[in-house]
Amino acid sequence: MAERAITLEVITPERVVFREEVDSLIVPGAEGLLGVLPGHAPMVAALKIGILTYRKDGERRRVAVAGGFFEVADNHAVVLSDAAERAEEIDVLRARQAAERARRRLAEREANWDFERARAALNRALNRLRAAGADTGDLA
Repeated sequence: MAERAITLEVITPERVVFREEVDSLIVPGAEGLLGVLPGHAPMVAALKIGILTYRKDGERRRVAVAGGFFEVADNHAVVLSDAAERAEEIDVLRARQAAERARRRLAEREANWDFERARAALNRALNRLRAAGADTGDLA
């Protein structure tokens, strides 16, 4: 008998973002997208900032993840990330403001400012906007 679902957990240091039975998922692996269906072979992978997409009851849903690690075994998938938000939880205005602030800091390039930190902040904010389905327009 074929497996029908995967238990997916998305966990951050602050909370369990969710734990649900899903039909399939795609995670942003450090070396490319990884698709997972029921019965997938055991695997551990590093994640990059990106959008985790999963299907449940024929509906596609998104979660913004800020990198981390992914493990799948025995139809149980776990994402451990520093930060993760379901698309419907994302405050688009706040994410847009964070992207604008990071973009300004990158443009200023002050000697005492950490360029990599500002670039990572911009990537996280843009990822949150994309996950929420918001236009990134001139922020990208």
